[in-house]
Amino acid sequence: MIGLLYRAAGAIRRRLYADDHGRVGEDLAHRFLRRKGCKVVARNFRSRSGAGEIDLVAWDGAALAFVEVKTRSSEVCGAPEAAVDAEKRMAIERTAREYARRSGVEWDKTRFDIVSVVLQHPVRIEWLRDAFR
Repeated sequence: MIGLLYRAAGAIRRRLYADDHGRVGEDLAHRFLRRKGCKVVARNFRSRSGAGEIDLVAWDGAALAFVEVKTRSSEVCGAPEAAVDAEKRMAIERTAREYARRSGVEWDKTRFDIVSVVLQHPVRIEWLRDAFR
């Protein structure tokens, strides 16, 4: 029953935010990670300074994953994950350190993942674990 409600809410959001690929991609990535057994504990976490944002924060077993979601309508301009450059990685890491410190999570129990979403038919979702190494 709850699955039906999530699917209906997702369909409504896709219609309302049809031009907002980022939001649609984050919704799809969120559901994808939950189906893979992750427990999503935060969405769109922003540091107090406002200098960075983490799309999703999720527990994957004993590891806390800071997830960057990249969404494209096609791969004509390249793979979505290629858009995560060194500057973006530094901003995500700075924000992740603040999250870990505030929540009391040891830094060695964290990692950085990328979920790549291509909104073609069928939708392609790829999860790159430990993507920053």
